Amino acid sequence: MEQATSATPVTSTSAAALPQAPLLPRLSPGRWLTGWRLAAFVVSLVTLVPLVVVLSSFLYPQSDVWEHLSRHVLPDILLNTFWLSLGVAAGTGLLGVTLAWLTAVCDFPGRRFFSWALMLPLAMPAYVTAFVAIGLLDFTGPLQTLLREWFGSSVWFPRIRSRGGVILVMSLALYPYVYLLARNAFLTQGRRALEAGQSLGLSRRAGFVRIALPMARPWIVAGIMLVLMETLADFGTVAIFNYDTFTTAIYKAWFGLFSLSTASQLASILVLIVFVVVAIEQHWRGVRRYSGSRSQAATYRLKPATGWAVSILLALFFGAVFIIPLLQLIVWSASVFAAEFDARYWQFIWHSVLLSAIAAALVMGAGLILSYALRQYRDWPTRFFARLSTLGYAIPGTVLAVGIFIPVAWLDNRLLAWLPFLGNNGSVLKGTLTVMLLAYVARFLAPGFNAIDSAMQRITRHQEEAARGMGYYGWNLLARVHVPLLRGSLFTAALMVFVDVMKEMPITLMTRPFGWDTLAVRVFEMTSEGQWELAALPAVVLVAVGILPVVLLTRQSGE
Repeated sequence: MEQATSATPVTSTSAAALPQAPLLPRLSPGRWLTGWRLAAFVVSLVTLVPLVVVLSSFLYPQSDVWEHLSRHVLPDILLNTFWLSLGVAAGTGLLGVTLAWLTAVCDFPGRRFFSWALMLPLAMPAYVTAFVAIGLLDFTGPLQTLLREWFGSSVWFPRIRSRGGVILVMSLALYPYVYLLARNAFLTQGRRALEAGQSLGLSRRAGFVRIALPMARPWIVAGIMLVLMETLADFGTVAIFNYDTFTTAIYKAWFGLFSLSTASQLASILVLIVFVVVAIEQHWRGVRRYSGSRSQAATYRLKPATGWAVSILLALFFGAVFIIPLLQLIVWSASVFAAEFDARYWQFIWHSVLLSAIAAALVMGAGLILSYALRQYRDWPTRFFARLSTLGYAIPGTVLAVGIFIPVAWLDNRLLAWLPFLGNNGSVLKGTLTVMLLAYVARFLAPGFNAIDSAMQRITRHQEEAARGMGYYGWNLLARVHVPLLRGSLFTAALMVFVDVMKEMPITLMTRPFGWDTLAVRVFEMTSEGQWELAALPAVVLVAVGILPVVLLTRQSGE
């Protein structure tokens, strides 16, 4: 208050802003480098360093590498990535919006069941859906075999191992991203907007096209952007289909050509593509403003015949995308369980659980530090560090693996030169869990941070002031006040990261120490050899674990 009285006269506007002044401190050289800002900066290095390393490859171009890439690699993978992204975006948009409208606005038999059941495909990794689809629909699969028995030929059946096949499988695996966000948008619109359209003579179909769909556009675009990120980052699905994209090209350059420089050059191009997608999404979000409020009973009862027809169609769809693949996995697993499940599988499960638990704990701690630093300081450097730290979720795992391995290898060589007695088998950090865990933190910090920060914002300043009045400051304030209030969100963040790491394939495959095979690695090895039955056994465990966050999302949505 003394600063305010010594300056210009206090108006009503400035007086209202006075209580917020401590939250937005002006930066000065003496006050900038505080403990929480420094902690946020250190956390951001986990994402900043691999991005800088990958993008710096442009500064040291190798003519022979670029000549090889431009002539033999880039044309095919650019075209494949473009058509895959376009096809999956269109497919998930069509499926997600249609299903979201039916379950959010229309009333029909089984609506409450389908509203949450249609999210269950999120529990099945896309690469698991891929090998199940190939096993069922390929020429030697049971469906085409049955068709040949009935009709004498199946040459007319569409090829599953094709561009259309991989687009279809990824659309069926990723549509829940659009469905979840679009359904939330339709639920928040309420009836009034559509009733206003009907009063102007619009039919329900015209009201959907001209009113509901434009109002839900930001949510739909956000869902499609998530799908595009997952598509660009996917490795397992395209590898199973032998459909070359940037992720498979990076893997082949590193482990096939043994050329880390080639992998780095390809990774830098993929990072630029991802940045373009992120920039488009941020621009769209910045220039559009929409509002809405959740409505009660915003549904229209369909006619009995129409309602039952919708129920039957949704049942067939749900059976095709989740029930049949799950049953096929169970059948395959049962056929090989007695001969295949041995001590190795306990090791696969132990490695998967241990890595996931460590990564979840690291992400939970890093997310808590970032969120608390943002709460203490809302200046642009702190917000920049927080934003930078969460960019890793938009970066494919293959890129992070390359970007982290290169500086770790450089540091490893320096340590061996300075302190040769540290090296066992010629390395200090390489061949350990360090690279893999750093890549996990960079990749999955965003969902962990978002879950924690959303809850942190619900803690009022009055609670903090009361705790300070009782003598709690700094770390004690965080440990005694914030952590207990954030317990549920911390558990949610840890669970989400735990499941994501369990299913993560490219980072684990490219950076794991020798002998550290996981369930996801086992799936990749068996599908690479076409052993669908053997791949089904670890896949069933991954699906069972993947159901946990879907149940959590269902509870949060109130269904």
